[in-house]
Amino acid sequence: MVVVPKRTGSADLPLHSGRAPAWLFGRMKQLAPAIVEAIVIEHGRRTFLERLSDPRWFQAFGCVLGFDWHSSGVTTTVCGALKEGLAPRAADLGLFVAGGKGKTSRQTPNELLAIGTTLGIDGARLAYNSRMAAKVDSAAVQDGFDIYQHSFFVSSDGEWAVVQQGMRDADGTARRYHWLGSRVSDFVNEPHAAIASDAHGQLVLNMVATESAGARTSSAEFARQEPRLVDREIARFVSLELPSRHWVDVKKDINPAHLRKVLLSTYEASPQNFEQLLAVPGVGAKAVRALAMVAEVVYGSPVSMEDPARFSFAHGGKDGHPYPVNREVYDDSIDWLRDAVTKARMGRSDKLNALKRLADWR
Repeated sequence: MVVVPKRTGSADLPLHSGRAPAWLFGRMKQLAPAIVEAIVIEHGRRTFLERLSDPRWFQAFGCVLGFDWHSSGVTTTVCGALKEGLAPRAADLGLFVAGGKGKTSRQTPNELLAIGTTLGIDGARLAYNSRMAAKVDSAAVQDGFDIYQHSFFVSSDGEWAVVQQGMRDADGTARRYHWLGSRVSDFVNEPHAAIASDAHGQLVLNMVATESAGARTSSAEFARQEPRLVDREIARFVSLELPSRHWVDVKKDINPAHLRKVLLSTYEASPQNFEQLLAVPGVGAKAVRALAMVAEVVYGSPVSMEDPARFSFAHGGKDGHPYPVNREVYDDSIDWLRDAVTKARMGRSDKLNALKRLADWR
């Protein structure tokens, strides 16, 4: 049975510029992997991936590491700290991280192919899952956020999770998306299981909603047609006077020359369903919108426009909230947890047991 991903949630955050200071990031690279190792020792790699895919847990984790409690930078900084911090012990822990921010994210497929070779698993499939997770959140769910950060976490067992983030310059916000590798049979039908966002009422083209099933089928059917036939339908559509409720400006969003080039690619690829259509190189947000509009006009297959997106006092935060990071306490936490993990590896789990008792206390 093929294991495909489930998107487990998202989080909306204010978009902040800048980066973590070197003194803090250096400590985060030490504390983050120590916490991960403690989780793996106590609960296993699967549990860590499950927690990583929980938007609330991820936010709490970033706060414990001392980053701003509500900043968009918590995503890129925590993922960066995990990638650099876990790298030296990846083989021992059985946890590997690929991708990152900006240009680094484009190396994700090559990194996953290399990881697959190291682990003896299908790296090409991992790369496909990575690409599709990014495409679903950038082209199939058009909520106005442009993906700029993508981190892929994979265990030696072949299980994985994705944490990625998009930005929306118009209102200065960022949205983080979480995926978890799980036994879900469909990439493009309700892949998310939970939403961690207070944003409501946005106008969104959501091609992975159940209500968009007809539009997905019709879009794939149109993508298999000769481009000249689709051109004819789009020409008819452009001549229509759209109601103000519509989610797209045809004149701005449809470039006939570009769309024709994309349609030639889809015609040659002959996608049999929407997932295969989305996987065709060059099929992005504008092509998906154009095909969805034609599908609605010609076949009466409406698209859902419902937005799928409806901790901090451990060490302080780098911006001084709720209080400045206490470097001495932070270093003590690193040393204590490292010692606890080292002893646990040797069969002495007294410190981790004490931590567990503290966690169980209410």
